[in-house]
Amino acid sequence: MKSNFIFGVTGLVMLALLTGCDAVSDSTNENEELVVYSSRNEMFVSDLLDKFKQDTGIEVKALHGVEPLQILEERNNTQADVFISNDIGALEYLNQEELLKATDPDNIESIEELYRAENNEWIALSSRARGFIYNKDLIDESDVPTKMEELIDNDFSDIENGYAITRGGNGGMISNVSALRYEWGDERTQEWIESIQDNSAAIFEGHGDIRRAVGEGLHAFGLVNNYYYHQQLLEPQDNNVGFVYPDQEEGEMGAIVNGAGIGLLEDSPNEDSAQVFLNWLLEEENQLAFVGESLEVPINSNLTPPFESAVKLTDLNVQTMPLRELGNYFEDTRLLIEDAGLDLNLK
Repeated sequence: MKSNFIFGVTGLVMLALLTGCDAVSDSTNENEELVVYSSRNEMFVSDLLDKFKQDTGIEVKALHGVEPLQILEERNNTQADVFISNDIGALEYLNQEELLKATDPDNIESIEELYRAENNEWIALSSRARGFIYNKDLIDESDVPTKMEELIDNDFSDIENGYAITRGGNGGMISNVSALRYEWGDERTQEWIESIQDNSAAIFEGHGDIRRAVGEGLHAFGLVNNYYYHQQLLEPQDNNVGFVYPDQEEGEMGAIVNGAGIGLLEDSPNEDSAQVFLNWLLEEENQLAFVGESLEVPINSNLTPPFESAVKLTDLNVQTMPLRELGNYFEDTRLLIEDAGLDLNLK
C-alpha cells in the first residue's frame, strides 16, 4: 500500500535543500533551533514561523510540501521536530505508526477532545467543513443539494452548467470519502463516488479551480471546503456566490469536517524547542495566527474567526466522527476511489 505514494526526493536530499548542510544534527545549539516539516500551503505557514522566531528567538528551518510517508522513511533517523499537516488523517496515520509523541501542552483544554489525539500526539487548530459553493445567478439556494447523499439520488442534469468536483487524489476529496466510509460503509460510499464521477460536469485539480469556475458561472455549484467560499467572497468580481452546508437537519450526519494541525515527532533532534513551539502555538493569539490567511475557522470555539461570513463549528450540525478516525482510512480510501473509477490525478 505504501508504494502508492510518491515522495519525489528522499529524506536526506530534501534535508540538504532545507538546511544547506549535511544534516540537521550538526546544529551547534539544538535548544535554539526548530526544524519544521509541513504539508500545508507555504503561504499559510511562513508568517506563523516568522512570528515564532520573533517572539522566542529560536531559529526556524522549514521544509514545505512534505508528504507524511516522507516522515515514515526517516523512522529511526528523525530529521524534523514538528509536522504541520493540512489533513488530520495523515497525522493520525503517523500516530498509529508511533512516530508522534504524547504531549501535555499549556492551554490544551481550549481544543475539544474530538479534535485531538487521545494523548495529544496531534492537535487540530483550524477547521474546514465540506459543502457546496454555488453561483446565485445560475441556481437558487433551494435547488442546491442539502445532503451529501443527494449526489447519488439526483444527477442534477437539469441544472444549467452542472456541478464540479475535484480529482480523486485531492486531500479534501480523500477525507470526504473517508468520512462517508465511516458513516455509510464502503458499498454506499463507492456508489456515491461512481455517481459524482458519472454526473459531474467537470473534474478539477483543486478547490481553487472550482471556486473560480463557479464564480465565473462556468458551473452552477461545486463541492469544496468552506474556506474556498470565503476566498471567493473576497474576489473583486465573480463573487455573487453562496454556500450550503449539507446534512444540517436533525438526524442527518452533519457537515464533514477536517482540520489542519500539528504533531511533535518522536526522537526529534530539538525536543526542547518543539515543546516551546507547541506551548506557544496553543496561546490564543497564535491559534489565530495559525489560521492566518487560509480563511479557515479556528477549532477553539472561544475564538472569533478573523473574517466575515465564516460560521463557527459550534453553529453547525457537525459529523460526530472523531477526527482521529480519519487515520484508520488513510491508506485504503485511495484504493476505493480508484476502484470506483475516479482518477486520483488528472490526465
